[in-house]
Amino acid sequence: MKQNIRLRGISDEVKGKVWESDATIRAGRLGSLEIVLDDSSVSRRHAEVRYAGPVGWVVKDLDSTNGTYVNGVRIGAQEKSIRVRDIVQFGKIAMIVETTDSMPAAPAEPPAIDKILVEATANSSWEDLLRGFVFDRNRGLRPGDELLAMLRAGHHLVHIETEDELLHLILNDAVQVLDAQRGAIVLAEGPEGKLKLRALATGRGEVNPGRFHFSQRLAQRCFVRGESVLCCSVSDDPELAAAQSIADGAMASVLCVLLRTPRNRVGILHLDRSYWQKPFSEDDLHLADALAANVSAGIECAQLLRKQRDLFRNTITVLAQAVEMKDEYTGGHTTRVTNYALMLGRQLGLDKKDLDLIEIGTPLHDIGKIGVDDAILRKPGKLTPEEWEEMKKHTTKGAAIVSTVPDLIPITPIVRNHHERWDGQGYPDKLAGEDINQLARIVAVVDAFDAMTTARPYHLGRVRTPEDAFAELQRMSGKQFDPKCAAAFCELQGQITEIMRGDRQTTMVSQTQTPTS
Repeated sequence: MKQNIRLRGISDEVKGKVWESDATIRAGRLGSLEIVLDDSSVSRRHAEVRYAGPVGWVVKDLDSTNGTYVNGVRIGAQEKSIRVRDIVQFGKIAMIVETTDSMPAAPAEPPAIDKILVEATANSSWEDLLRGFVFDRNRGLRPGDELLAMLRAGHHLVHIETEDELLHLILNDAVQVLDAQRGAIVLAEGPEGKLKLRALATGRGEVNPGRFHFSQRLAQRCFVRGESVLCCSVSDDPELAAAQSIADGAMASVLCVLLRTPRNRVGILHLDRSYWQKPFSEDDLHLADALAANVSAGIECAQLLRKQRDLFRNTITVLAQAVEMKDEYTGGHTTRVTNYALMLGRQLGLDKKDLDLIEIGTPLHDIGKIGVDDAILRKPGKLTPEEWEEMKKHTTKGAAIVSTVPDLIPITPIVRNHHERWDGQGYPDKLAGEDINQLARIVAVVDAFDAMTTARPYHLGRVRTPEDAFAELQRMSGKQFDPKCAAAFCELQGQITEIMRGDRQTTMVSQTQTPTS
């Protein structure tokens, strides 16, 4: 029975477009052809696809300038048979041969993972991988660019502070040295070790980024079996050829490399090449495997450090919430002040180290209120001189609390000195000007702003508008506040006002939706 054919575009220029025929489809730049491709790599009359009886469908190049390809291989003067899931390329424009009602459909359920056509695997011992840093699998010294990639990877592990930056630099090096069109790092995360995409990179060969950045099927196989795999011709594998990630991403050759240490399987390094690139080889597999081993321990350490930091920050959040539970009028105060302080720090151009200290220290700036009597904290109206002196002790009490934890000592100035004044009339140490820690001066500005714009027991009914509060900061610049900090915060007035407006609308909606008794 005669079979229809359907071609679906997968290159950016034709993605989503479909052409169908039961006889002949001609492709080129001429408007009279069935497939009109307005691309400089396509000839006026480029190629034709036709039904050839018992042979089935074939493609023929019409003496085009840039050639016609099937699965990345340029065809000559002879016709080339094509089948479902083949990739046909006219110049740089790629299409996939799809099924129609009269062509056999792909199976509803994909074959088992064991049926994937794998040309080579690698499951070397850790000692062999260490030797693989310098020598290839034939015991020859690696070329200079490969050795340089190994050395760069080691440099990244020592000098890069953030996990995300480390992953992206490692991946970019792998994509470059292995000439991949695309790369991805997928790490096992959470209690179930679910594979999660953490980094992406593109190489010089990528024309069609697509929606899919790696093959989940291959990654899962690689991770479960604990071995690196090479698929150098995915079009010959029925399962992979049918995979949407492979077709949409124009992946013709794939390296799926296990990131592992002697203790754990960390994740997957996934690299692919397109149909117009040379397929990966076994040498490429062993190079990628050695590179993965070189960086896996560093990635594992970065993950552990991130988890430790997350736990540390969560502990700080709990402590800050404990303070707010004592003082009903400061609900949300620490979160707002922390966000304002980070915005002001960035406005002032602070480096990451100082921003991290702000992020850790600002939520704890009022931690000393844990030691202040509730009757004073919650007293409506003005405090007596004696009560005010007791309230001011929250700065020294807070500093005493955080100084007992070695990792919190760097934030002590924020906790102790955020009520100092530029003119020296603040407390508890009567510091003035730049003798006050810069981070404490930043928190002093944003803390005062939030106090002026939210309800407090000592000024009920006198909450200032954002405009009035910013005007007060300007008025007290050079007296109570560091002039540079006050000016920089006032430059953020538009952003701050918009945030406050959004927060109040959210609160109003929440209150409206809360049922009354």
